[in-house]
Amino acid sequence: MREPLCDIAQCGLPLALEAMGERWSFMILRAAFNGVRHFEDFLEALGIARNILSNRLSRLVEAGILKREHCANDRRRIEYRLTPKGLDLLPAMLALRQWGEKWELGVPANPVMCDSRDGQPIATISIVAHDGRVLTPADLTWRELSELQADPAPAALRKVL
Repeated sequence: MREPLCDIAQCGLPLALEAMGERWSFMILRAAFNGVRHFEDFLEALGIARNILSNRLSRLVEAGILKREHCANDRRRIEYRLTPKGLDLLPAMLALRQWGEKWELGVPANPVMCDSRDGQPIATISIVAHDGRVLTPADLTWRELSELQADPAPAALRKVL
């Protein structure tokens, strides 16, 4: 079975792309993952025009990826913080970074993302089966959701869907 490409309303990819928008949204998200929270700090870190930054921050807030909060020490200042929805984008961001390092840079970028427990670099983001096996494109197939709900598949698999 192939994924029906014409039925984009039933696919999460176009919706994700609509929420994220374009390059600057990804760069803002990258900065947010690195602890940037204030408008002026985003401006400085990214070298983005004020109007574009304002527009992209608004879109990310509307999409529920970032939230606006008043600073605790100065209620006149606004902070932009990642929501749980935004935090869930970290694996996608890391996968895109690793892809860029492999296919565009040709070398790992510095600094390297590491496990804080042991200081070792994280593994390459991959597609992992419900039992922990790393899968290749040849290992993948599409199935109807109704088949999975009727199938006594492991609970972990049903949770993902």
